[in-house]
Amino acid sequence: MKVRGERQCRECGVRWSYYETGSIECPDCGSLRSVGVDDRTAHTDAPATLDLSAHRARFGDARGTLPDEGVDDLKDDLREYARKRGFIRGGELLPLDDTYLAARELLEAVDLYDRLRDPTDRDREYLLGLLAGADDGDRPATEAVPDSLREARGMAAVRAVDEYRSDLLAFLDELAGVDTVEAVGESETASVSVAGDDLLARIDPARALLERLRDRTKRVEALTGDVPPPDADALVDAANALGEYVRTGDKTALNRARDRLSDTSDTETNHH
Repeated sequence: MKVRGERQCRECGVRWSYYETGSIECPDCGSLRSVGVDDRTAHTDAPATLDLSAHRARFGDARGTLPDEGVDDLKDDLREYARKRGFIRGGELLPLDDTYLAARELLEAVDLYDRLRDPTDRDREYLLGLLAGADDGDRPATEAVPDSLREARGMAAVRAVDEYRSDLLAFLDELAGVDTVEAVGESETASVSVAGDDLLARIDPARALLERLRDRTKRVEALTGDVPPPDADALVDAANALGEYVRTGDKTALNRARDRLSDTSDTETNHH
């Protein structure tokens, strides 16, 4: 969507950033009578903070299956965080960040762990490791993923990459409409801003690789995420490399995305 990021209260005159508050309510007087005072820009990311400290206190000593009390609250908090998040903020394309990925994987892992008939100490340690670091964007290393929970890594990559791909396509659509830019890739009327002066030349290569990324993601989804964890991570790496290419025009990032998608294709072929 497109929003006016700078707002002014009609009651008291104070100005604030919608990008920071996500609200049209005046932070000073509480009035809902406000008006946007700048140009509309593409924006999909709402303010959101992931705080799992209460859940860590509750589950930190869990043994075997998780206690029923609080599991739904944890999943609700994770879903709410993921729902608010987007990857375009004030016309700027963001990376697919580690906190979002960790929240996605923790949500998938909690569901999967709860269905295990006899979870092992390694399963529990991995889940609690996710819980310990998710709000700081820390996930256990790829090689630490237990076989019993690797579907969570795979499906987290699917969900996250799908959302990122959707925003990246929307960003490219906006970029295609920018026909006059300054040297740094910005104009007074543009709804998005990027670096460099070869903006339109980035669109077709990015869209072509996004189609390949969609195909790879669909394959992993069809397997319910049950792929080697490096394959899941390669999807995320490819998406992030594509985002970097669109932001900067750096062809090294474009080649990195191609390489990561090729790596994924090869390992999937060998795996099946």
